Amino acid sequence: MTPIERRASIGLAGIYGLRMLGLFIILPIFALYAEKLPGGQSHFLIGIALGAYGLTQSILQIPAGWLSDRYGRKPVIIAGLLLFAAGSFIAASADDIYWIIAGRVIQGAGAINAAVMALTADLTREEHRTKAMAMIGITIGITFSLSMVLSPLLYKFIGMSGMFTLIGVLAFVSIAVVVWFIPTPTITHFHSDTEANTGKLLEVLRNKDLLRMDFGVFTLHAILMSVFMRVPFILRADGLDAQHQWQVYLPVMLLAFVLMVPPIVIAEKKAKLKQVFMLAIALAAVAQVAILFLENSIWGIACALLVFFTAFNVLEATQPSIVSKIAPLAAKGTAMGVFSSVQFLGAFFGSAMGGLLMQFYGGNAVLFFAIFMLLLWLGVASTMRAPRALVTRIYHLKELGEDAARTMQQALAQLRGVNEVLVVANEQIALLKVEMSGFDEEAVEKLVTGCN
Repeated sequence: MTPIERRASIGLAGIYGLRMLGLFIILPIFALYAEKLPGGQSHFLIGIALGAYGLTQSILQIPAGWLSDRYGRKPVIIAGLLLFAAGSFIAASADDIYWIIAGRVIQGAGAINAAVMALTADLTREEHRTKAMAMIGITIGITFSLSMVLSPLLYKFIGMSGMFTLIGVLAFVSIAVVVWFIPTPTITHFHSDTEANTGKLLEVLRNKDLLRMDFGVFTLHAILMSVFMRVPFILRADGLDAQHQWQVYLPVMLLAFVLMVPPIVIAEKKAKLKQVFMLAIALAAVAQVAILFLENSIWGIACALLVFFTAFNVLEATQPSIVSKIAPLAAKGTAMGVFSSVQFLGAFFGSAMGGLLMQFYGGNAVLFFAIFMLLLWLGVASTMRAPRALVTRIYHLKELGEDAARTMQQALAQLRGVNEVLVVANEQIALLKVEMSGFDEEAVEKLVTGCN
């Protein structure tokens, strides 16, 4: 990476991380706080407030990406961060559950994820784009784990109002990073590998393999949010108030972060992706059963959460990899955009359903809901084909006419280990989906170099 590419990647990963921190950090303690507010006696309204950002985020994420193509990446990102800050300050000053819901809705309207990804693609060369995206992914994982630990501690010292205010301030810090730290791209254009294309939406929505993955990420984040509608109350009933629940989350998140590594390595390096994927879903279901039966023991809940978050981390890391492997190259950006939008929709559904079940059927109904959804997902996942051991490579090309691009695509498709090829003349790139072993990279580079 050049210094500009490193600077852009670090800055954009930081913005993405701060944005997700603002969404994650309230999860462990929000339900306990909200029940004390006027209107908070309704667990359903607590669930709506917890997941409201996911609804607007899921609706506006892809359109915001399209707006960034037309009006520029930075203006859309800055506008999104301003909305996010406004929502945070509204929630900070709220004195009832309804204003909290309003603030969370506005937070979610600041849907900058697609625009951040597009700006990352603008500022990195094709051969380094995967590294930049990986930095963003790692940042999200670290941010989630930190949020689980920091949330109860911050709540102890500054309260929920202070936490929302801090989130708003961080949004302004992110704006400063966008304006003064992240370079402005000299050329902004559409990127097939990172952006959603309206012309490919129907193709993606008709792809049964991709629909299975969309259902999976919807379920995973629905379960995650339902967990935070139930577990904080269980820990409190076991004698651990909101300010001290970090004592459970800290060791759980540290161990889960370590335990996720071996399964992911086995999945990718040993081509056991489906087996690891299915095992993680099953473990997540087992964890919900354990919470149900061990709810009177803090140690029991801690062990159940360790199993759940280890499984969650594995699923969170492997699902985008599977989508990348099974999505057609021409529709990869669209597939990832739909996948991400469905993820946020699942967060809204899970928190709303968790609150509804708690209000009318009691806390254990939330766990039965989680178990049912996970078993349903296990059945859906069992019908998917085992993903092939493929990776996507991107190569830069000189300016080509349409005829030359077709010729290049046909030539690349004939090489050993190449599974799928897409040459995009107007983007001057060749996208290749290749076998992890047996791929003749030297022949590809020779052909591409000859073209250049």
